[in-house]
Amino acid sequence: MNCIILGSGKGTNVKAILESWSQNQLNNAKIKAVLSDNKDSPTLKIANSFSVASRHVKLNDNSAFISPEDNKALINAIDDFNPDLIVLAGFMKILSQEFIEHYKEKVINIHPSLLPSFKGRYAIKRAFEHGVKISGCTVHWVSKDVDSGKIIAQAPVRVMDSDTIESLTTKIQCAEHLLLPSVIANLSVGLS
Repeated sequence: MNCIILGSGKGTNVKAILESWSQNQLNNAKIKAVLSDNKDSPTLKIANSFSVASRHVKLNDNSAFISPEDNKALINAIDDFNPDLIVLAGFMKILSQEFIEHYKEKVINIHPSLLPSFKGRYAIKRAFEHGVKISGCTVHWVSKDVDSGKIIAQAPVRVMDSDTIESLTTKIQCAEHLLLPSVIANLSVGLS
């Protein structure tokens, strides 16, 4: 199963996936490339450190949405690697309907809440301020509506009275680093 990772941020999930892959823990998954819309994203350097192809795909930085021109550029860059699975690991653009249809049932995302609660941005902060006692993360199939696709797996994280937003963020990221590689490994052998 050929996998492509898309990331925009710090790359902690990218690193967790590549560490699992380098230790032969992803079953039949092969990480073909890491792509980023952010030329300064550590995701690209992380990919290089694991000898995985990396590519910056220039997109319009002024919008959360991908324009038709950017959509074509992104699809062309991804199609070069013929992926069976596209993993969104901190990719901060909202994908177009055309993109989702082009890669139907091939795109998964990690989200830092127990969906369907706290969809969208600032999920950890909103959950913390709401006073939840259990938070966590979700891996789901990407659909036309943000953070609304079919749930594949979740990992709960208990929120303690002593937690801060920072400590809760760290705990949820640790859960993500275990959950996302596990889901990729399971999908690579036909489990979900």
